[in-house]
Amino acid sequence: MISRYSRPEMVGIWTDQNRLEKMLQVEILACEALALRGKVPMSDVKTIKKRAKIDIEEIARIEKVVKHDVIAFLTQVERSVGKAARHLHLGMTSSDVLDTALSIQLVEATALLQEGLETLRGTVAQLARQHKQTVMVGRTHGVHAEPITFGIKLAGWYCELKRDQERLKRAREIVAVGKISGAVGTYAHIEPFVEQYVCKQLHLDVEPVSTQIVPRDRHAEYVSLLAVVASALERMALEIRHLQRTEVQEAEEPFTEGQRGSSAMPHKRNPIACENVCGLARLMRSYAQAALENVALWHERDISHSSVERVILPDATILLDFMIHRMIQVLSGLTVRPEKMQENMKTTFWMLASQRLMIELLNRGGKKLSRDNAYRIVQNLAQRAWTQNQDFKKLVLNDPEIRSILKPDLIQNCFDPAYFLRHTAAIFKNAGL
Repeated sequence: MISRYSRPEMVGIWTDQNRLEKMLQVEILACEALALRGKVPMSDVKTIKKRAKIDIEEIARIEKVVKHDVIAFLTQVERSVGKAARHLHLGMTSSDVLDTALSIQLVEATALLQEGLETLRGTVAQLARQHKQTVMVGRTHGVHAEPITFGIKLAGWYCELKRDQERLKRAREIVAVGKISGAVGTYAHIEPFVEQYVCKQLHLDVEPVSTQIVPRDRHAEYVSLLAVVASALERMALEIRHLQRTEVQEAEEPFTEGQRGSSAMPHKRNPIACENVCGLARLMRSYAQAALENVALWHERDISHSSVERVILPDATILLDFMIHRMIQVLSGLTVRPEKMQENMKTTFWMLASQRLMIELLNRGGKKLSRDNAYRIVQNLAQRAWTQNQDFKKLVLNDPEIRSILKPDLIQNCFDPAYFLRHTAAIFKNAGL
């Protein structure tokens, strides 16, 4: 996913340079812990801190020969440090370094995702308040249902993004763990104190029982939570795509000066940004599937998960970061057309009031009028309006069966859009807007 579209801040977390620096940080902290226990001379630790350098090109050359990334890393660092480097990796196994360093990267990446999501939620909040009273038709199955406001729609997104923030908080907590327990996780050649010290310095929790690795249910939950967030973004993007259809035209993503929608048709204004988000959400869900496949490993560990994670963890965080900022861009420049919303509502010839009309018939019709009969009366008129292109309100006002139960002024009240939206303030209060 590393491309010209990705944010440098997020991509930087997943560079080889940053990964290897995190690995070196873990190694040095482990040496410090050993020095505090009198196992390693503190003077040698100071030498390691002073001289240790990362040379990516040299590590790559060594790895071509040894076919082991951690050995290549340690060999290169040892060459840069000298004799004091003999204390590096003492009693440790590769996963001690790799998994703990990976946790640091995931925590850093999640912090950026949290920042982006906070900005997105603020953007949605501003738009929701702006359109609190912007009346539009609510749709179910893609068909006109009853009036809502565009602000209410956005308030729903706002609440979902708040839940997504909680999901990212949980995601950070679940992967913010380290392990320095040695081969098969028994601390046979290294004290638990070293693990406790390293993790404390790195602001990580200690994995209670790590076998030889941090159990991969953590990473599976992490990526799954990211996929849920991505699906929330997809829901928003899909709605905007629907509202931008030529037959609807109630909202439109930004179309900037000089932008072109089609190589063939100059008139096109396509919702490409939102389509991007919808497509990428599918990829995010595939990463969750791959992460789930990584949970079951042989015995205390194998490395079948490793090759998968080298793709899905950088990609998932970079991808979600891109999606979040793309939606910030879309919503910050969203064109909203209240006049088109009103125009579209009129196309249903007042049929949106059918439920209220049925309820009034039941309330005023006495015990003789069943719900089924009230439904039938209203439905017959609505179907005539729908299929014959007639004004539903006029049909209702002229219907003798309805007139025998409801007075004209009460019928008129049934068609007041304000009735449907009288609890908008309460909805916004519930949403915290």
